[in-house]
Amino acid sequence: AFQWIQYSILSNVFAGFYGVSFTQIDWLSMVYMVAYVPLILPATWLLDARGLRLTALLGSGLNALGAWLKCGSLAPQRYPLTLAAQAVCAVAQVFILGLPSRIASVWFGPTEVSTACAVAVLGNQLGTAIGFLLPPVLVPNTPNDIDLMAHNISIMFYGTAIVSTLLFFLTGVVFEEKPKYPPSHSQAVLQSKPPEDYSYKQSIINLFRNIPFILLLISYGIMTGAFYSVSTLLNQMIVTHYEGEEVNAGRIGLTLVVAGMVGSIICGLWLDYTKTYKQTTLIVYILSFIGLLVFTFTLDLGYLIVVFVTGGVLGFFMTGYLPLGFEFAVEITYPESEGTSSGLLNASAQIFGIVFTLVQGKLTTDYSPRAGNIFLCAWIFVGIILTALIKSDLRRHNVNSGIMNLDVKAVPVDSPVEPESTTLKIQSTL
Repeated sequence: AFQWIQYSILSNVFAGFYGVSFTQIDWLSMVYMVAYVPLILPATWLLDARGLRLTALLGSGLNALGAWLKCGSLAPQRYPLTLAAQAVCAVAQVFILGLPSRIASVWFGPTEVSTACAVAVLGNQLGTAIGFLLPPVLVPNTPNDIDLMAHNISIMFYGTAIVSTLLFFLTGVVFEEKPKYPPSHSQAVLQSKPPEDYSYKQSIINLFRNIPFILLLISYGIMTGAFYSVSTLLNQMIVTHYEGEEVNAGRIGLTLVVAGMVGSIICGLWLDYTKTYKQTTLIVYILSFIGLLVFTFTLDLGYLIVVFVTGGVLGFFMTGYLPLGFEFAVEITYPESEGTSSGLLNASAQIFGIVFTLVQGKLTTDYSPRAGNIFLCAWIFVGIILTALIKSDLRRHNVNSGIMNLDVKAVPVDSPVEPESTTLKIQSTL
């Protein structure tokens, strides 16, 4: 996540250093979104077939490799190399983003799983937060001294490569596949099934026949894609109204993400306590819409403190929504793989993120940041409607609580929105 945002938060600096347009710098973030879509199915297959440990090692290893490749792009004419290195990092994140919900389900019990997922998502948010904070400090804008700029960028690139390599080795040392005993009844049921009974292709078909999941897939894509777009274009929005405030643009981004980290934890704890997945998701969606409206119409008031406050409120709800979507998806799609459902959610987010970033960037450049933000507000309103239409069928929770304390098998579904239709084939043991 740090490597995803490190260019965009310094878009004017890197545009000057490499002698390219803002759109080309935006592509250093959007390459993450482009890479995710075609690779998500192979990545989720690997997660299901080979497990958590191998997937985590592959993701962390590719992330370190991409970071080291960037160290060779420390010259103005080497934009293609830095783009290629960023593409390697983009491939790495395909394997990493699907891990939180899977780790939470495999390692934690029913009273901890939502909080565990929220904490795991924090890793991604923490990387984004550091990406907003450190690059503007490490690489100040020195357009009249390109050599100094290259030196400052080298500090950031080499530091990132060293940390990424250490994390790769740490993953190899401490990361285990699963606990000795299943932490919940739902996991015990899944682990008791013979591997030959599992069909990845059938799992994908089941998910795309599940209408509540399709509605969540679109609404999650809208919300998270909007967050990606705002994060990518934040520097441009801030410096448009507050010239020379690159450092404060990074601090505003940090505020947005840190507030979101708090929101994620609170939402995770709330879900574990109440199991009100749909209600919480819908409320957070509505509050994100209100937060973006307020942010949009106060951005140009001339007071940075106001932008800090509105950005924090926006981040609290927008980023706090991320684990909600993951956990809601696992509930309404059980017993399908958590990695597959969360992977498809992330793929939707990447697709919407690409479209939103391109359109909002064009509106911001040609008109104003307000025009771009209003475009996002309109789409988030659509997401509110779609979220309200989702049928809340908490299948995993029902199994864990004993309501469906039965043999569970994944089978095709014809009409998941009808009460009599279900992806749970139940054979009573009574």
